[in-house]
Amino acid sequence: MAYGNNDAWETTGRIETLVDGIFAIALTLLVLNLSIPQLTNSMSNIAVEDYLIGLIPDLFTYALSFVILAIFWRINHQQFYRIKRANNVLLWITVIWLLFVALVPFSTSLMGGYGETQAANIFFNINLLLIGIFSGLIWYYATKKDFIEELSREKIIELNKLNLMLPIAALIAIGASFIIPAFSTVTYLAIPLIKRIIRA
Repeated sequence: MAYGNNDAWETTGRIETLVDGIFAIALTLLVLNLSIPQLTNSMSNIAVEDYLIGLIPDLFTYALSFVILAIFWRINHQQFYRIKRANNVLLWITVIWLLFVALVPFSTSLMGGYGETQAANIFFNINLLLIGIFSGLIWYYATKKDFIEELSREKIIELNKLNLMLPIAALIAIGASFIIPAFSTVTYLAIPLIKRIIRA
């Protein structure tokens, strides 16, 4: 193993614990954005069905946010399987990344209330863009400082490219927010296609 930086810590365990805690809270808070209607004695079955149908956009945003956060938790877990040391710079890059991760429940709630507006969509997509940028920066910095176990140069380049998936999707979504705001988040369904293009 090559660890060229003398100011590196011995382990990354505390960082990984912090990441797991923030993700657990953020993923749980997402569901609180789904509100239950105030039922009355006169509430009919049709009214409840209409409410549930109207909730579909919120459910889509909830599911999308949950899956994207889960993907980033998995990516970070894979990164720190390889990253064996850290320093204060890597710690603060990770903390800033977590700042935007913890913001997702709010940006999702904003989308739930104002999903048809341009401003809400842009805020949500910029939130995901920054998560993607800082996730990639964690890996990029760790590889530059030799904090990872030995990997081939080709594998490092491939992983750096894959870290572009969400930023690319988010940039496309931001552009779509200026055209059809309510459908900008559909862009994230193209991430598997973007992944294939990057790996080609």
